[in-house]
Amino acid sequence: MGRLAGKRALISGTGAGIGRAAALVFAAEGASVFGCDIDCASAEETVRLVRKAGGLMESLAPVDLSTEEGAGKWVAAGVAALGGIDILYNNASALRNGPFAEMPAEDWYFTIRNELDIPYFCTRAAWPHLIESGGAVLNVASVAAVRGAPFMPMVPHGAAKGGVLAMTRHLCAAGAPHGVRVNAISPGMTRTPATAPFLDDPDGPRAHLEERIPSGRVGTPEDIARAAAFLCSDEAAFVNGANLMVDGGDSAMAG
Repeated sequence: MGRLAGKRALISGTGAGIGRAAALVFAAEGASVFGCDIDCASAEETVRLVRKAGGLMESLAPVDLSTEEGAGKWVAAGVAALGGIDILYNNASALRNGPFAEMPAEDWYFTIRNELDIPYFCTRAAWPHLIESGGAVLNVASVAAVRGAPFMPMVPHGAAKGGVLAMTRHLCAAGAPHGVRVNAISPGMTRTPATAPFLDDPDGPRAHLEERIPSGRVGTPEDIARAAAFLCSDEAAFVNGANLMVDGGDSAMAG
């Protein structure tokens, strides 16, 4: 029996990267997974991979979770497919970074919409079902929420993920009377399809990044997904309102 046996898990952004790894890990741990993505082909491929490995998964695509209507549509479809919700893993996001003084306002609004509005709307839609099950919410924040990044300007991303951390703490308080746990996970630099070009740039900062990380490497999607599975499991029943840094020790280093 896996640590998530019998759990009904909604995981957003399962088309690739950390979301795909989470779908595979959660299903391997016994959860029934309902995912989503804006890209139909990648979403279907994740479902295929999970089922090939013997897991249970369905998905909805395309869907835009940055609107109340889109988030509600996904949650309603998940409840219809699974019969309820025990876990909401707010993984989906999209961002735009750039030099602070040169970024257009639209890049700011795009990042806030896709990194802060998405978990807000999804949690709002799922909240009654989570109260019914006494479930768990996991929000994805970032190391950028608690420290600056000298190798890349990322004011919108850091601000949005800082909002995610604040929302997590307040949702912890809101969920407490109902037995709903709410935690956050903060990945450090992680190799995904989105970050691979940056990490593979021979003139980029990868070597410097790995030198400063005590574990000596950047993260993998599976590193994040396995930590997420613990936080969403009953083994973490006394973990509430926490922010777990999954960054190889990077955030523990000064300077």
